[in-house]
Amino acid sequence: MERRDIINHKDREFSIREQCRLLDIHRSGFYYIPKEVSEDELALMRAIDEAYLKHPYYGRRRMTLEMKAQGFDVGEKAVRSAMILMGLEAIYPKPNLSSPNKQHKKYPYLMRNLEIKHPNQAWAADITYIPLTGGFGYLFAIIDWHSRYVVDWEISSLLDTEFCLEALERSLKTSRPLIFNTDQGVQFTSRRFTSTLEKAKIQISMDGKGRALDNVFVERLWRSVKYEEIYPKGYEGLRDLKKGLSEYFRFYNTKRRHQGLSYKTPEEVYFKI
Repeated sequence: MERRDIINHKDREFSIREQCRLLDIHRSGFYYIPKEVSEDELALMRAIDEAYLKHPYYGRRRMTLEMKAQGFDVGEKAVRSAMILMGLEAIYPKPNLSSPNKQHKKYPYLMRNLEIKHPNQAWAADITYIPLTGGFGYLFAIIDWHSRYVVDWEISSLLDTEFCLEALERSLKTSRPLIFNTDQGVQFTSRRFTSTLEKAKIQISMDGKGRALDNVFVERLWRSVKYEEIYPKGYEGLRDLKKGLSEYFRFYNTKRRHQGLSYKTPEEVYFKI
C-alpha cells in the first residue's frame, strides 16, 4: 500500500492538506478519482467544459440541448449531475466552480469603473475544472489585473479551500496587491481565506452574483490555458498536468504577447522591463 492510499478524503478531523503534510506527500501527488464516474460521464464532462467556455451563460437546460446536439444520449438530470460535480451549477447565469456561501460576510465589488494604472493595484483569482484522460482536477490561479501576469497557481483533485490558500500564501511572500477580487464562492468567503487577506491589509472585492464579466481577465486566461494547453495535450493525471502547466505558465508570462498590452508580455509589464 502506498502512502497516498492512506489518505481519507472524507476525514472531518484532518484536511487533505494536513494529511498530505503528515504523510510527506505533495497535494498534487494525491489524486482521488470518484469510482462512480464512468468513462462516458468523463466524456460528457469534457464536452460540457468546452461548451461552457464558449457559452458561459448556459444553464442546465440549454446545456442539455447542446449535449444532445453533439450526439450525447443524456437527459437534464445527467447534465445537472455532471455540472454539479464540475462545480458549474452554483451561480446562474455564470457557471461557476465555487458555490455561494450564504453565511459569509458581504464584501463590495471594488473593480467597477476603477482605473487600473499599475501592477499590484489589483489581483483577481478563480477556479476552473480541468478534464484529464484518467479523471479530472481543478486549477486555481491568481492574475495581476494590470499586466495579466499569473502571480501564482495550484492544482487539486478536490474542490476545497486548501489548494487556493497554498497559492495565496506563496504569492503574498513575494508581493501583495491593494485589492484582491474573487467571486462569492465558499473557498474565497471562508474565514481562513479572507483572514489571510485581511492580515496582509488587502482590500477584499467580490463579484456580483452571476456577473460573467466581473473577472474578465481570469475568464480569458481559462480559455487560453484550455485551448492552447489542456485540450491539445490530453493530460493523464495531476502529476503530468502540474509539469505541463509549469511550462505553459512560464511561456504565458514570459513569451506570450498580448494585444491589450501593446504586444508586450505579462512579465515585461508586471516587472516594468
